[in-house]
Amino acid sequence: MAESEISKLEQRIDELIALCDQLSTENSLLRDRQSVLVEERARLIEKAEQARSRVETMLVRLKAMENEA
Repeated sequence: MAESEISKLEQRIDELIALCDQLSTENSLLRDRQSVLVEERARLIEKAEQARSRVETMLVRLKAMENEA
């Protein structure tokens, strides 16, 4: 194998290592972001459920008041 071929191969390996490092960092950031979004989604679902429950309670009260009148 010629010296230039070895040099090119070393350069390509270095590029691949840099790409792997970059992708690993990006993957880690995406996993962190996904975790944040999953937590936020859970909070929003809980808030929506609480709001739905309050609206249902108000409707029951309004119907009860309507029946009393």
